Amino acid sequence: MQHFAPRIGRTALAATFAMAARARALRDEGKDVISLSLGEPDFPTPAHAVEAAHAAALRGETKYPPLAGTEALRARVAARFAAEHGVATRPQDVLITNGGKQGIFNVVMSLVAAGEEVLIPAPAWAGYEQTVKFAGGAPVFLPCPAEAGFLLQPETLAHAITPRAKLLILNYPSNPSGAVMPAAGLESLAAVIRRHPQLWVLSDDIYERLIFGGAAHHTLLGVAPDLRERVVTLSGVSKTYAMTGWRLGWCVGPAPLIAAATIVQATATSGVCSLSQAAALAALTGPQEFLAERVAAYEQRRDAAMAILSQCRGLACPRPEGAFYLFPAIAGCLGKTTPGGRELASDDDFAMALLEEALVAVVPGSAFAMSPHIRISTASALPQLEEACRRIARFCASLF
Repeated sequence: MQHFAPRIGRTALAATFAMAARARALRDEGKDVISLSLGEPDFPTPAHAVEAAHAAALRGETKYPPLAGTEALRARVAARFAAEHGVATRPQDVLITNGGKQGIFNVVMSLVAAGEEVLIPAPAWAGYEQTVKFAGGAPVFLPCPAEAGFLLQPETLAHAITPRAKLLILNYPSNPSGAVMPAAGLESLAAVIRRHPQLWVLSDDIYERLIFGGAAHHTLLGVAPDLRERVVTLSGVSKTYAMTGWRLGWCVGPAPLIAAATIVQATATSGVCSLSQAAALAALTGPQEFLAERVAAYEQRRDAAMAILSQCRGLACPRPEGAFYLFPAIAGCLGKTTPGGRELASDDDFAMALLEEALVAVVPGSAFAMSPHIRISTASALPQLEEACRRIARFCASLF
């Protein structure tokens, strides 16, 4: 009998991966599955970023990279962060990581001791809970219902903070809800955070450039620079620049924490692929005009999907202001029986029945600590997305 470390039993693969795997299996059987389960842009990596990686390889930049990132990339991230948020930032305040996910891992492993609490507004990306449990911490979910715009309220935060609370994770624009926190909302949270000097904040801003309409992105440090010694901000090139496979993110924070997180990274993986760093530097310094076109395409997809889903009986779909997800409530569909004979007692049942009977893959809200919902990724070509939404509409209609 094999005995693994307890940390393995505390975690499991995210439901997003499980749904994607089941969708692939059905495709392999010849089924016409449309997957809206993964948060992965369908756009190509910018050509100038690819060319920069190629040029770096030809120059022989294929050796071990610096642990914390190349000097040029750290300097560029620091300068960009300072210009956009009005906070003086040095290269030593930046750590380049193997994707945003490792940035989260590095920060949690640096800060959270066994039994300490990490406050996570829900709905929340599943990776936060997984990482906290892996580190031996205790995830504490703070409910942020649709009635509150999926936004963390200051009174909810104040009530949740205990002497064991070590870290608060914020994620706006949000995965899965697409909620965008206004500056006033962040200022009200900052007022609570100031009263608890033991509490650190990880602000996950990975969707910071995917904002629609008249909304604007604000980050905690931008509205509360006095908290800079307790705030680390995370971002990367995965979502904005369609570079998920390049695995490159970064953390910006106080130098002592960045040094600690660098130790974690040195222990786990060492530095980020030198070619990915060259590509990311080119993405950040090269043409940016195409980004507005892509954001407009995401907004068009959101509107097209909502035009169909808003007519679905049993679904209630708030309009997100950012990211590329919809997070409709499906309470009206529970307690029904599908044409295939499946009883829908939960959003897990709904998602699996939708996949197997309507051939559309989504992720149940249980994966994001809020049920009954489903998460729909709109990071697909418009014709494919519209067809998937029509299938969802037909599936919902068949329940009544």
